[in-house]
Amino acid sequence: MLDIGLGIIAAGLLIATLVPFLHIRYWWVRGFDFPRLQLASLAVIVGAAHWFWGTADWRWWSIAACIAVAVIQAAHILPWTPLWPKPVRTATSNREMRYLTLMVSNVLTPNRNAQGLLEQIHEHQPEVVLTLESDEWWGEQLEASLGEEWPHSVRIPLDNLYGMHLYSRIPLEETEVKWLIQSDIPSIHTWLRMPCGARIRFHALHPRPPAPSESEQSLWRDAELLLVGKGIHRHEQPTLLAGDLNDVAWSRTTRRFCRVSGMLDPRRGRGMFSTFHASYPLIRWPLDHIFISEHFTLVNMQRLKAFGSDHFPIIATLCYRPARADENETPEADRQERREAAETIDKARKEGDGEA
Repeated sequence: MLDIGLGIIAAGLLIATLVPFLHIRYWWVRGFDFPRLQLASLAVIVGAAHWFWGTADWRWWSIAACIAVAVIQAAHILPWTPLWPKPVRTATSNREMRYLTLMVSNVLTPNRNAQGLLEQIHEHQPEVVLTLESDEWWGEQLEASLGEEWPHSVRIPLDNLYGMHLYSRIPLEETEVKWLIQSDIPSIHTWLRMPCGARIRFHALHPRPPAPSESEQSLWRDAELLLVGKGIHRHEQPTLLAGDLNDVAWSRTTRRFCRVSGMLDPRRGRGMFSTFHASYPLIRWPLDHIFISEHFTLVNMQRLKAFGSDHFPIIATLCYRPARADENETPEADRQERREAAETIDKARKEGDGEA
């Protein structure tokens, strides 16, 4: 019975590992992109158990399946560990440093522990604070606590889990709120005016996830990311993009977004910084993201304390150093990827209810 049970688990792990290779956008397919670390860990445990305690002659097929699962999953997640080279250089101290600290937090609309988040904001003193899922109640708490020290703001209080608030110590210019693909999903697009006079393009996103209660497909999430990514590549300006993207860092969509846009993930070579789910240590993955253009180096990045939301806040201190842009390893999409990105956007525009 032990051999049969372990064999069934090994077969299930192999199927779960191969499913994401299907170019299908249904939520139950794309959902297997998320637990790669968990699947790899389970494969190691099952393979070892079958090695030491299995007795059936065919158990070697089960062990081989577990090895294949571990190798495939490791190939996806290793770039988000300290074992991988860092495509974003670490900032070095000198007199020309121009720092910018950005904090991102999905607050979870029903969560009412605003003080737990506000204390961390005041402790870390970021120049820019972005909250997701913040409704009118959250907006009132944020404004009362941050309105004086962070005087520049964009407030979109919504009760549909897609509200967002942006607070900044530095001026915001040419701010736009757009509903890119679907009419109930906002995004913020603005310019940050640095004290040195430089302007940095900033995008805040929170696309709808592929999930039974949200969307049967990942089409609209994918299209929103790729649409913004195409715009970033077109202008090639100093750019930051942040938000809860409802996608993991190693998924096909997020990696394609980085290649289409030319944006860099500062976590690569440093760690996963998994932000969801805050209450379940064994089921966590990186859903909250901060992407940067090649004009920045990284001072530090960290996941902050839980405060009642299902997401941890994440914070990064960046250094604006355009002179060091050539030192970063900028990703680049090929012609086929750009064509597929355009097809995804066109399909979403036809099937979605929003406007670009």
